[in-house]
Amino acid sequence: MKTPDIAIIGAGPVGMALALALHGGPHTVTLVDARGRGASRQDPRVLALAHGTRLTLERLGVWHHLPTTPIRHIHISQQGGFGRTVLNEGDYAVDGLGHVVRAGDLAAALDDAITAANIPVIDHCEAEVDPELHGRVRLRRPDTTEALDCQLVVCAEGGMRADDPAIHVRDYGQHAVICMGTPAVAHGNTAYERFTPNGPVALLPCGTDFAVVHTAAPEQADTWLALDDTAYLAELQQAFGHRVALAGVSPRERFPLQLRVRHTPVAARQVWLGNAAQTLHPVAGQGFNLALRDVWALARRLDAAKDPGDAQVLAAYLRDRRLDRASTVGFTDTLVRLFSNDLPPLRGLRGLGLLALDLAPPLRHFVAKRMMFGARAWP
Repeated sequence: MKTPDIAIIGAGPVGMALALALHGGPHTVTLVDARGRGASRQDPRVLALAHGTRLTLERLGVWHHLPTTPIRHIHISQQGGFGRTVLNEGDYAVDGLGHVVRAGDLAAALDDAITAANIPVIDHCEAEVDPELHGRVRLRRPDTTEALDCQLVVCAEGGMRADDPAIHVRDYGQHAVICMGTPAVAHGNTAYERFTPNGPVALLPCGTDFAVVHTAAPEQADTWLALDDTAYLAELQQAFGHRVALAGVSPRERFPLQLRVRHTPVAARQVWLGNAAQTLHPVAGQGFNLALRDVWALARRLDAAKDPGDAQVLAAYLRDRRLDRASTVGFTDTLVRLFSNDLPPLRGLRGLGLLALDLAPPLRHFVAKRMMFGARAWP
């Protein structure tokens, strides 16, 4: 097999997006995945795509193949306290403040584009980066081992080990219970973010239903999973009160919530992207959006470089992304810690903050644009 200039480990949405962003540029690219081809098509999660992410997916040629649901309004409130904020798309001259898509549908559109572009994919193959021979990747199958000496290796696969000293970990002591909820009346493309003493709850319009993300302590999540649909629906309805009425829920799943951040997502001839670089709490739906901004910035730097693994090129990429990465991680982490408790003083301060956002358009617009475009409010 011919050695590519750039090996991308992980053929999930982040890895495939980078391969497409680099396609047609000066460097050859190969995707490597431990799973079978198209495994990401089965991903049951739901993603909230910021407006800036939509623009990037349009540039990659996959947006018009996606079955998405636009978010035209966002309603933010807290349980047991005053104050609320509403964001409307009409204030920003955009077709949707964001869009909701099933992760499997996004992966399918990206995989189809990879096939159309004839980008090589090596599947059913474990990849191991040599820590001493920079740029070397060992491809392991049950019966063979092969080495590739690349100019750059991009790790876009899997999460991060908690015991890795290069990783900062914060355990939020929360699990997310996820399911689909059927609204009693049409959702009107409104997303709801509700902060409760147990943790944040989100309803995202997805088709004619809501995608539900309901966070709480692990013990509470155990209790919710053990309830029948009617009893759980009552718990969910109590969290939202009269603002939205739900008629039913689907079977539920759960996953633990942690902040994991790689201190420096760049090393000698190596870059980490997506969940390999940072894993965020889903409270503001920023994880994949941040990853795609990283992808686009990295692709622009690599396309302009003779040697994509050159230390100066990677250092420039790191500088490009430092502000957005740090502020997005900090924003999400602060939201979780500020809104996931029921201390009376903080409840009052939260209410004042939500009220201020609602009454001060410049402040509200600043927050909205940051959520749509990241720290630099691009494009």
